[in-house]
Amino acid sequence: MADKLPPAIFLLGPTASGKTMLTLAAAERFPVEIVSVDSAQVFRDMDIGTAKPDAETLHRFPHHLIDLITPEERYSAARFREDALRAMAEITARGHVPLLTGGTMLYFKALREGLADLPQADAALRARIDAEATERGWPALHAELTQSDPATAARLAPTDAQRIQRALEVIRLTGRPLGDYFAEQARGSPGAPPYRMLPLALFPSDRAWLHQRIARRFDEMLAGGLVGEVEYLRGKYRLDAGLPSMRSVGYRQAWEMLEGTLPAADLPDRGVFATRQLAKRQITWLRSMPDMELLDCLDPGLEARIFNRIEVFLAAAAALADA
Repeated sequence: MADKLPPAIFLLGPTASGKTMLTLAAAERFPVEIVSVDSAQVFRDMDIGTAKPDAETLHRFPHHLIDLITPEERYSAARFREDALRAMAEITARGHVPLLTGGTMLYFKALREGLADLPQADAALRARIDAEATERGWPALHAELTQSDPATAARLAPTDAQRIQRALEVIRLTGRPLGDYFAEQARGSPGAPPYRMLPLALFPSDRAWLHQRIARRFDEMLAGGLVGEVEYLRGKYRLDAGLPSMRSVGYRQAWEMLEGTLPAADLPDRGVFATRQLAKRQITWLRSMPDMELLDCLDPGLEARIFNRIEVFLAAAAALADA
């Protein structure tokens, strides 16, 4: 029965909305284990620009699904779903509750709803698309996508290189737009994971408040050595600007500065702008996700409100399990 499924807690939110502080506070109070839902924190040695918890924090509160691969590698939503379900099963077997937290909304969606059966990546075709983007620019490829897959193009920013590339790749490989695959998924989706879920989302009632936090955090990343971190990564690994790791917000802008295509004086503003755009996309995702309980980041009683929801949820889950 669905009511007897083990519990799992989701805590979503845009970047800089306060997820980390609330997650750690919850881990102190409840029998939870933290599962990261962050497409950048999966990369080893990418610590400053991903706002990865420091060593002391990770010692006190171990996180699943961080530091999985090198920045030379790629990580997909399909692999995340597989890894997350495995981690959740292990956590449940230990008598604990998975607490999944992060801002990669596609990963949350993949976990909750399953994935469309898309064609596998074609490295040679991706390289050709990247070469076209270098010559013509991603906005031009976005315009091309608008002609062949207008529904997908409407959801993507003209500079969203990774998703534009994938959408064009699918069309050129199969002649079919992404929407066709998502429609098939809706008809035959593997569906939600076998858990009774509490989906909570941090949502800023004042966008200016979030923008101030984003600016302050990016300044702290720069002061903490973000550019030096990118220099270190470039020396240790075989990287290029097209890799997902180096497309991450902050890393892309630092890379451009080191390549000489972005003046150093413009790095702070460019990084803050890119982060604000990321937050805007995350908020759009949150608005579209079903059954999500939105909680105002600016609520002075936010922590107490979240703790109360978790207490009630876990008590109900325990009562159902014993029934």
